[in-house]
Amino acid sequence: MTGVAGRARRQPKRSLWWRVHQWAGLQFSLFLAFILATGTIATLSHEIDWLLTPSMRVTPREGAPASWGALAEAAEKAAGNDARIEWLHAPRDPWFAAEAVAVRANGERFRIEIDPWTARVQGWAPWFNAQRLFRELHRHLMLPTAIGVPIVSALAFPLLASVVTAFWVYKKWWRGFLRVPRRKPGRRNDGRRFTGDLHRFAGLWSLWFAALIGVTGVWYFAEKMGAAAPVPQPPVVMAPARASETRLDALVAIARRGFPGLHVRAIRFPGSKPGGVIIRGQAEALLVRDRANTVMLDPGTQAIVKVVHGNELSLHQRISEAADPLHFGTWGGLPTRILWFLCGSALTGLATTGVIIYALRLQQQTVSAKRGGIVAAMWSGMGLLAWPCLGFLILALALLAARFVGWKVSTVQPRAATLQQP
Repeated sequence: MTGVAGRARRQPKRSLWWRVHQWAGLQFSLFLAFILATGTIATLSHEIDWLLTPSMRVTPREGAPASWGALAEAAEKAAGNDARIEWLHAPRDPWFAAEAVAVRANGERFRIEIDPWTARVQGWAPWFNAQRLFRELHRHLMLPTAIGVPIVSALAFPLLASVVTAFWVYKKWWRGFLRVPRRKPGRRNDGRRFTGDLHRFAGLWSLWFAALIGVTGVWYFAEKMGAAAPVPQPPVVMAPARASETRLDALVAIARRGFPGLHVRAIRFPGSKPGGVIIRGQAEALLVRDRANTVMLDPGTQAIVKVVHGNELSLHQRISEAADPLHFGTWGGLPTRILWFLCGSALTGLATTGVIIYALRLQQQTVSAKRGGIVAAMWSGMGLLAWPCLGFLILALALLAARFVGWKVSTVQPRAATLQQP
């Protein structure tokens, strides 16, 4: 034991920056890796659904697409008399079908996939799909949002602490961008050195992304703590409208005259307040969600009730609208989502390699760690916070299992006759 104590005494004294960096990375590594992994997959979850659901696929073609009115009529017929259309969504990409979201009287939701050129219903899909799975796991761990969102978004603080302290932990960090990790077989502690080099290399190239995810995560936390930006509402309450009874093509034309340059991406038919028809999309404003550009209409009078321009929102609202496009990389379409997926994979790896580095160093320094193995050393490095983190993850997975058990296949049973409807 004297030799072990001597080696421990010979370890260099670590700075405060290093201790904060280690604490932030180790204590939350299990929880952080899970949240980063689910968020990473969520960036491409629509593409996963496209692969798993044949009715979501179409072959891109030339020519004008079907009108919104034709899509609404097809969706209403496919939904049946016991359901109403809540949303119509334009295709995400040319190879995606248009989609309607319908809800039955008992509250069950399902999706209707429609060919965007012919308005032919291609099939049904469940509401709970890969996109919902990874979104709910990543955003609030399947818990009620008032509880889950603050828990998940609070991880942004240790993530930002890791980013800030990295500049002091890694001396002359600017030299490491081109220092590619290489293994040197036969060299003592080669595994630990290689893992450390890989951690620093990936960390340097991911610093901008980690900072972006951390800052947007802090914003989500602030929103739940009471700093949410106001969402524009119509000045009057309108009666709920059914998609097939609104002369939708005329309403879309009116909306485009009232908001020139609006590229319509979605149409909502609220079943309660504010009612009416809400048309959303993209226009001149950069880094905003579709709801930032909105035309609200009363289908009874065919009058515009309110127009919301994304470039006229307050700074507070623009920050709120930019959070999601920046956090998930949706602002640039598929190329940026792929980039976000790759960067998110690197961050997930950093959360893992950091604790591996600690475990390898602990194994080198102490006999007890060698006997317990690297997994035991990793667990000990996480400290007391490992148990609540593990508990939250187990609870999230239990809620996920319960969600699947309660899911009813009857929600998405197709009507064969409707599928032949042009």
